Amino acid sequence: MFEVVAVHIASSINIRQCKSQLPLKILFSDSDELYLKNGEKKFVYIFQYGLVSFFNHSEDEKAKILDALSAITKEKNSPQFTETIQVEIIEGHQKVAFDKVILPSFDAEFIRLVMLNTSQSVALDQYSEISQQLLEETNEHTQYLEKKGKLNISGIKLRKFIGKVLNIKNQISENLYIFDEPDSTWENEQLNRLNLELKQTFDLKIRYRNIHEQLGIVKENLELFKDIWDHRESSRLEWVIIILILVEVLDLFVFRLWR
Repeated sequence: MFEVVAVHIASSINIRQCKSQLPLKILFSDSDELYLKNGEKKFVYIFQYGLVSFFNHSEDEKAKILDALSAITKEKNSPQFTETIQVEIIEGHQKVAFDKVILPSFDAEFIRLVMLNTSQSVALDQYSEISQQLLEETNEHTQYLEKKGKLNISGIKLRKFIGKVLNIKNQISENLYIFDEPDSTWENEQLNRLNLELKQTFDLKIRYRNIHEQLGIVKENLELFKDIWDHRESSRLEWVIIILILVEVLDLFVFRLWR
């Protein structure tokens, strides 16, 4: 019985620096991912969006690698989001259960798929919490608008809030490829079936859609807030113009009286 443990350790990880910081055998590498072999039957999978997944590592071994990565990320916070799943190798059998995966052979690509989906699940936990916080903050403003008939957020803060939501949406789209199939699954039916079963077990697609729906609600509310602010600023500008015209008229009237 083996174990996959995925942990979120930073907002981002520089993959290029990881290659020099961790002198391990590279099985796969691109700008977003780094899949490494760390000795006999041990794998490490690092993702640019701040996730690290371990296969068959002791606590000391994981701590050693995380310490090495902390020099790259510069973030000293303890991992807040983690997920663990058991992996068993039984020749000729393949099954995905709630807390365990049975693989038909000890194959690096099969194990990689388990580590990938476990890591994506942890990433979704992180983004789910962020989107929930944004939704709660938005609800505070809508409740104030309902009670007072006006907004309790400044124009600058509103624009920053909108930027934050858009950045989160972009990060999710760039970092998570829940609806894409890894290249390794295209020509291997067993790998493809394993990938689909893992996605279903982790509810990746449903959780992904829920996050997008929450962020969509937040974005819709913020667009309404922006319209309210634009209308208020437009009204204020109109009043300024009216006052300036009145001042000009009064000045002209007074000038004529004194003549």
